[in-house]
Amino acid sequence: MTEAVNLWVLSGIAVMIAGFALRFNPLLVVAAAAGATGLAAGLDPVAIVSAFGKAFNDTRYVSVVWIVLPVIALLERHGLQERARVLIEDMKGATFARLLTGYLLLRQITAALGLTSIAGHAQTVRPLVAPMAEAAADPQDEATREEVKALAAATDNVGLFFGEDVFIAIGSILLMKGFMAQQGIELAPFELSVWAIPTALFAFAIHAFRLWRFQRRRLTR
Repeated sequence: MTEAVNLWVLSGIAVMIAGFALRFNPLLVVAAAAGATGLAAGLDPVAIVSAFGKAFNDTRYVSVVWIVLPVIALLERHGLQERARVLIEDMKGATFARLLTGYLLLRQITAALGLTSIAGHAQTVRPLVAPMAEAAADPQDEATREEVKALAAATDNVGLFFGEDVFIAIGSILLMKGFMAQQGIELAPFELSVWAIPTALFAFAIHAFRLWRFQRRRLTR
């Protein structure tokens, strides 16, 4: 009986999967999943809000995202995506590959500086980057449109994943340092982060080439 009760805490994952499968607004899905997890854990609504408030006070640099998300939702409702499309349509020389390559560079540089929370799928890709990529690509069919959105999301993933390892205080660097220490190899975090730079450069070049190739093969008419 105890295991069955504890498993209800995972209900937030089911809510998130169902919400994304039904293509509901990601911001609402994430908020609903958090609420479902709190209720399943035995918290009342006031306690859930209090938990968010406590987390914000304890780690403001992380929890500030939860304050930004409702603002983004309101901006989306009042035409943020449409304005992003218009902005790209009015820019001369703004192509699909150039736009996403520029975002990839920005994402890698900020992640390398430890600023991993200033961009992301919910707060940047969906409301801004994806609509701008669609406007630049001008896809002629639904399949191509979905590929454009997928590449916009993948660009954020690549930039974050290969950029954050350059930052010496990121979890992955500290994990590798701990593993090396267990094997008797003493390395400073800075030494590991330096060797992440070539990987980040190769990741940038490879993904930029993928974007250029997609534009040439699927978008050039």
